[in-house]
Amino acid sequence: MLQTDAYLSDLLKQSQTQTIRVRSEISGWLQELRQKAAYEVAHQKLPTRRDEEWQFTDLSELKAIAFENPPAVNIDRETLASFTLPEAKDTQAVFVNGVFAPELSDLTGLPPGVFVGNLMGLPLEANYDAIKYIAHQDDASEVFTALNSTGFPDVAVIWAEANVTVEMPIHLLWLTVPTSNPALIQPRGLVIADPGSSLTVIEQYGVAIAACADFTSTPPYLNNAVLEVFTRNNARVNHTRYQRESGSGFHIGKTVVVQERDSHYTTQSINFGAKLSRHHLNIWQKGPNTETYLNGLTLVDHAQVSDTHSLIALNHPHGITDQLHKCIVDAQAHAVFSGKVLVPQAAQQTQAAQLNRNLLLSPQARVNTQPQLQITADNVKCTHGATVSQIDADELFYLQSRGINAEQARDLLLDAFAAEVLDRIPLASLRQRLSQCVACRTEELFV
Repeated sequence: MLQTDAYLSDLLKQSQTQTIRVRSEISGWLQELRQKAAYEVAHQKLPTRRDEEWQFTDLSELKAIAFENPPAVNIDRETLASFTLPEAKDTQAVFVNGVFAPELSDLTGLPPGVFVGNLMGLPLEANYDAIKYIAHQDDASEVFTALNSTGFPDVAVIWAEANVTVEMPIHLLWLTVPTSNPALIQPRGLVIADPGSSLTVIEQYGVAIAACADFTSTPPYLNNAVLEVFTRNNARVNHTRYQRESGSGFHIGKTVVVQERDSHYTTQSINFGAKLSRHHLNIWQKGPNTETYLNGLTLVDHAQVSDTHSLIALNHPHGITDQLHKCIVDAQAHAVFSGKVLVPQAAQQTQAAQLNRNLLLSPQARVNTQPQLQITADNVKCTHGATVSQIDADELFYLQSRGINAEQARDLLLDAFAAEVLDRIPLASLRQRLSQCVACRTEELFV
């Protein structure tokens, strides 16, 4: 292999030593997948700020840490309690450091026609079908995605059969347990909504540490996560992604969505945690009449860096997409938003809207925003824009004139700013918790 990036080479070696249990009948496929992904990684370099897509995000702090595969760990149900959502208490799949933990999961509330678990738990016939989806997206060779493919320790699978409506939300909980050595953790997930099906997925990233521990001083770790979502003809997926890593963690996430004709995909992407986080959200339209709604909220404080990159590729007519991403940036934190909407000649009668709104709470806070529309079709309705502002002094004065002190007035305005995104989360308990988190704006352990 040709590898000129020594740090990336070390990550690749660590990743390749990670093992996964799969059925013997598909072990050859897994070996071929990992060899192909390793070839892709070996011919790339870790991104730097000289790369256009990474010009605002510096990975030098990450490169200063030597990550290793984590050892096997165990947690108890008492630790799990603070992450459980009442609406999904019996439709919860728990993965610890990327590995399925059936003893912590509760899937008794699932209706017939839907499978939730890992690749090993799928029937053999379904295994053959599942491997047709994994790592077949258009951007599978991106360096962090390919690195994940070389060594994911398990695969979370959520699969709704044709015309099945899953009323209960499915809670996919990725728990990180920091170890004494910096850990390389590579979660991998697959969501398939067969034709005519409908489901709601809550994907959560959290850190399992003692409640009395200092949330900002856990050992460093890297979560390099990939989730692939396939919405087949006339299927509907409502997906909430919530990332709350510790103040010592690094989070590189990829969500890839493939939409077939007449399908509907909605996401709420919430990013509150990590020393440095980056989320790639790529939407590939594979048929006409698709609807895509992307809602995002980033809240960063202290010296956090949060980077959101999205790509919506509309390749067929009559598509509708609406994207709203908001950032609240305090102290010396830095937020980045880069969104691309591609509307080629084939995507006639497309409606696309994209808006990024940013609120800076301190003079040292920074934001870089790049909303982008690339249109070659001539019969479309497309808009995009971005705003960067501070809290309005007149609004603060108005609230204070009604007897509200300055701190409470500021919290009310922040709550109102975030509510436009949070109110679209389908679970009331999660909405309430996140609203409280916006109000407190701390890096304490989220419970």
